[in-house]
Amino acid sequence: MKALGDFAIAGEALVTKYREEHRSYHNLEYIQECLGQLASARSFAVQPDVIELAIWFHDAVYDPRSADNEEQSAELARAFCETMLLPSVLSERTATLILVTKTHLPGDDADAELLVDIDLSILGQSRDRFARYEEAIRQEYSWVPDAAFREGRTAVLEKFLSRARIYSTAHFRDRYEDSARANLRWSVERLAVGGGSESELASG
Repeated sequence: MKALGDFAIAGEALVTKYREEHRSYHNLEYIQECLGQLASARSFAVQPDVIELAIWFHDAVYDPRSADNEEQSAELARAFCETMLLPSVLSERTATLILVTKTHLPGDDADAELLVDIDLSILGQSRDRFARYEEAIRQEYSWVPDAAFREGRTAVLEKFLSRARIYSTAHFRDRYEDSARANLRWSVERLAVGGGSESELASG
């Protein structure tokens, strides 16, 4: 393994990515929230350290106009592991978990279920926090016209609502399933009447 100084340099480069100006939601606050969620569920993880690495890297590359952010983020994680002389099995496992966050369909993989639930935990937060999240997403997609955004965002939210269960693990389901569904319904209704538009956000 590399020296701690090498890890610090690599870590600072990663932090710099999460400070990019276009990130209104997918930023350091988001990563810190995900790490907090992992801390609350760490005892349920098979490989908690791998999940933590996947959290740090899963949105390391984030361009709202791109369709391959997760693939690029997985490659960045692989490059980090190789540079740090970490085992290839750890590298591939981390990349696999990152790629699951593209579809949010973890299959029967326990750690993937946990990571996806962590990623989706924002949906079940307080209405105020959820509303700030929705506003931040709109800001990240500010280049999309209002009507197109409302249509696309509604489709995304309704897809989650159509699931038999939003959360795969009992830990997160017990905490957030009901509030997530209430938040999603609220946002869909708001979008239907023109809420969440760029002009609305700009006015506060």
